Amino acid sequence: MKKFECHINIDRNISIIEALKIQCDLSVGEIKKAIDKGALWHSRGKTTQRCRRLKKPLHIGDKLHFYYDFTVLSQFPTPAILIADLVEYSVWYKPYGMLSQGSKWSDHCTITRWAQKNLLPERAVFSVHRLDRAATGLILVAHSKKAARALSLMFEQHQLEKTYQIIVHGNHQQRPQPETIGSAVGGKPACSHFTHIDYDMKHDLSLLKVNIESGRKHQIRIHAASIGLPVLGDRLHGLTIVNEPSKEHSEVLDQQVDLQLCAVELKFTCPIHNIDHNFALPANLRPQFTKLGLE
Repeated sequence: MKKFECHINIDRNISIIEALKIQCDLSVGEIKKAIDKGALWHSRGKTTQRCRRLKKPLHIGDKLHFYYDFTVLSQFPTPAILIADLVEYSVWYKPYGMLSQGSKWSDHCTITRWAQKNLLPERAVFSVHRLDRAATGLILVAHSKKAARALSLMFEQHQLEKTYQIIVHGNHQQRPQPETIGSAVGGKPACSHFTHIDYDMKHDLSLLKVNIESGRKHQIRIHAASIGLPVLGDRLHGLTIVNEPSKEHSEVLDQQVDLQLCAVELKFTCPIHNIDHNFALPANLRPQFTKLGLE
């Protein structure tokens, strides 16, 4: 499988395709597909941006950066689902495996690129916040710099209510309701509130509602594991489960299912038009015991 990168200094009048053909052992078709999927970057002066315009004029002194990874470019995103189109921003259901942000190698499996290619009319896209690749649920995509700034500030200042649902190993109904976990994550203050919703006795699994007061990386997963009730499908933090008699059974379940962590509700006042919004996922997109396919 091919994986390489090349950096080209533009020193004469030449097109993007011509410049790449000189450096790369790829067909024109392969180059075009890679560019469409976000593998090309263009530098002019101090500015470097992802570039998809094949006919973009190049100036002497420009640089092209081409990052080609056949494995990455061969991936196909699971379709996202549009929840609401508010013109200046949109609300989507991000499925398992879809990325919130791209890398230098591509951005074709990101929620922003999906929104750009599937919204009508097509418009600019800007990332506002993120969900882990393994998580699912509601995510906002901005379509103007003004909206991106306003929504990003809203998230930074915690001016919205985010509700998650998770399925965890163990019986959470035996614990305080609601249960607040305030242990630091990554050396920074973090606070999560867990509330029991349902219990599956056969598989010893609990469905919980989670509200967070902070947004640390993997916060919910770390807090759940810290009380010995790791999120189902969490192959990273789930290994810290402390209940040894059920550890082997839990690890088997974790290998059978995707991470059971979903952002199910976003409630906020639009910072652009001062309108109250409450977006909630339908039941069929939320974590459910019956959807796990466990024997």
